[in-house]
Amino acid sequence: STGGSNYNIGQIKDGEFQFGVAQSDWQYHAYNGSSKWEGNQFGDLRAVFSVHNEPFQIWASKKSKIKDFKGLKGKTVNIGNPGSGQRGTMEELMKAMGADMSMFKATTELTSSEQVKALCDGKIDAFGYSVGFPNGAMEQAATCKAKASPINLTGAPVQGLIDGADYYAKAVIPAGTYSNQKKDATTFGVKATVVTSANVSEELVYLVTKAVMENFDDFRAQHPAFAPLEKKNMIADGLSAPLHPGAIKYYKEAGLM
Repeated sequence: STGGSNYNIGQIKDGEFQFGVAQSDWQYHAYNGSSKWEGNQFGDLRAVFSVHNEPFQIWASKKSKIKDFKGLKGKTVNIGNPGSGQRGTMEELMKAMGADMSMFKATTELTSSEQVKALCDGKIDAFGYSVGFPNGAMEQAATCKAKASPINLTGAPVQGLIDGADYYAKAVIPAGTYSNQKKDATTFGVKATVVTSANVSEELVYLVTKAVMENFDDFRAQHPAFAPLEKKNMIADGLSAPLHPGAIKYYKEAGLM
């Protein structure tokens, strides 16, 4: 799998990719030249559509007894690999909470594909991850010997993050989404978005957009997290960069705009 949101956007900027998936927050920062994109603004970034919610989740093993953010104190936590969306969101959350790396006993920089194994093997107590649900890897974390579950990320600092940014929204992972998950987990999150560059032809973007929207039932069947998608939300929610003219052309033709 690729290095994550910022990597994908960087590849589009360099003309290596024509399309990529990026979390709504990193779409915003790249387009506006903020956060990790300061001094490296990508003004030609264009939105195509948004997809599912990707709530930021901190998963903790049962024996760690971590119930909320404060509970991470003195624990070994995977903060994600540099350049990934999960790492960026973890850093934003820590800043909002007034915390720094010294809060943890130790941190790891594992990728999203390595962190579940590390939790299951008892090498870490918790990890942070932005992902749609239900998710197979998270179910593995819930059912392996870690018996992990997502914790609540709530309170004034989190509400401040949500209020301060168009790209964040409150998110709830309902009880029973995962094995042994007895309570709702309330957190905040971003949306996954499909992005491209202003330099990609109108014709190509039009055809890709049309293919997804005209085979919408097939598209929704690709992943359980896609099931609740509605076209009208996909062309509005979580998009900070302007829509690409090729996408607009299709949306107008289809009566969505």
